[in-house]
Amino acid sequence: MSAYDLSGRVVIITGATRGIGRGIAHHLGRLGARVVITGRKPERLDAAVAELVALDIEHLAVAGDVADRDGNLALVDQVVQHFGRLDGIVANAQSFRPVTALEAVTEADLDLLFSTGPKATLWLMQAAHPHFVAAGRGRIVTMGTGMGITGAPGYGPYGASNEAIRSLTRTAAREWGRQGITVNCVLPASAQHRLAPDGSDPSREAAFAAMYKDHPIGRDGDPEADIAPAVAFLLSDASQYVTGQTMMVDGGGVMRA
Repeated sequence: MSAYDLSGRVVIITGATRGIGRGIAHHLGRLGARVVITGRKPERLDAAVAELVALDIEHLAVAGDVADRDGNLALVDQVVQHFGRLDGIVANAQSFRPVTALEAVTEADLDLLFSTGPKATLWLMQAAHPHFVAAGRGRIVTMGTGMGITGAPGYGPYGASNEAIRSLTRTAAREWGRQGITVNCVLPASAQHRLAPDGSDPSREAAFAAMYKDHPIGRDGDPEADIAPAVAFLLSDASQYVTGQTMMVDGGGVMRA
């Protein structure tokens, strides 16, 4: 069995109904993993399930809000009851806010981003932890943004919340490493799916254009072809000596800072 093989592994991917989460679910499923996808909107979850069925990927779909701590505990319990095991989690889901100057950021903006970002990530990690300890092995992949490193204008609360996720990642890696659990953070560049199809968000479109104006590769990352393979590596046995790390999967975009 190859160290990169994910056959039979059970992985939870939050926010997997579109964008990066959807791409990760498809890629992991093609590698033989049994994927658990979550989402808040039933119609999107149904559409995602139809795609997984068409791809003949073994799956479980669970509706829920990542910010709900009890909901995360119930999710993991449901997964273990259904599949008999849990091998990895990808904490991908987080709500987003419009591009906003720092002086205009509200308490509601911060509350939403921190509740669905670092707090939700921690709740899922806590829920999975005892199952990983019992198995003597676990893989945790968190998701962040390079905007927290570069200080991208207009993304202050989003960047700050994602830097908190990176901090939690490092702490979990230190505390849980000897329990067979690795914890790493992926910082992707894949934003095309966040643009309004009707052109109704010119501020975000301008920020997107600026992002790739001086980009080494010069294009957006594809969720399945570009981002998901890095996540798959961090979920596999091939990454057993990699923990507490931030992996930039952004086509070199961070070098512009």
